[in-house]
Amino acid sequence: MSDIPEKLRLLLDYWIEHNREHEEEFQEWAGRAALFSTEIARHLAEAATEMAASSRKLEKAREILEKSKEGQ
Repeated sequence: MSDIPEKLRLLLDYWIEHNREHEEEFQEWAGRAALFSTEIARHLAEAATEMAASSRKLEKAREILEKSKEGQ
């Protein structure tokens, strides 16, 4: 079980980076979609915002994991 924190740290790093890539892509496509559909563009922009919020939660989880590691 001692490998769980290390595996989780690696996963959190990966998920955060992966989310950031998706967030950027959603924003890019929101701009493109706006040329023909403001509704689609709005939904893509909202998805980007929600992805950023998800990343902040993952960052908080990583921060807690790091603090728990320091306390050992």
